[in-house]
Amino acid sequence: MIEKFNGVIYLLIFIVHFIGYAFYAYRCIFATQSFLDQYAMDKTGAIMTRFFGSIFLGSVLMALYIIFIKPGGIENTWGFFNLIFIQNLTAFLIGFYSIKISKLGHTEKTSIEGVIAPGVLTILSAILCYGLADKIYT
Repeated sequence: MIEKFNGVIYLLIFIVHFIGYAFYAYRCIFATQSFLDQYAMDKTGAIMTRFFGSIFLGSVLMALYIIFIKPGGIENTWGFFNLIFIQNLTAFLIGFYSIKISKLGHTEKTSIEGVIAPGVLTILSAILCYGLADKIYT
């Protein structure tokens, strides 16, 4: 498995990245009420919160398929890795806009997690796209 990822570093980055995705998928889908409480959202936001989590869950399931089931591992998976990068980048930019510029919906519980988490995920996914380019673009 390590050789499929050009070494242990990229494998660890992949694992850390998708553990982050799994964390948010779990929080949004299965721990919805605590997620809503953390951000002072009304329970009527549960449906959209779970919708948001389903996107993370789909990506985690695809990552598990790639790492454990797909013949050839990460070969020719550029579409998946690029989509993940674009999603992370747009989440970072929209988070930055929402926290620093728009301020719509800000409460005393508003944190910069909406900028930090997607920022870290963007960096990790960019590293993966660059470091695995010889495999994912074949």
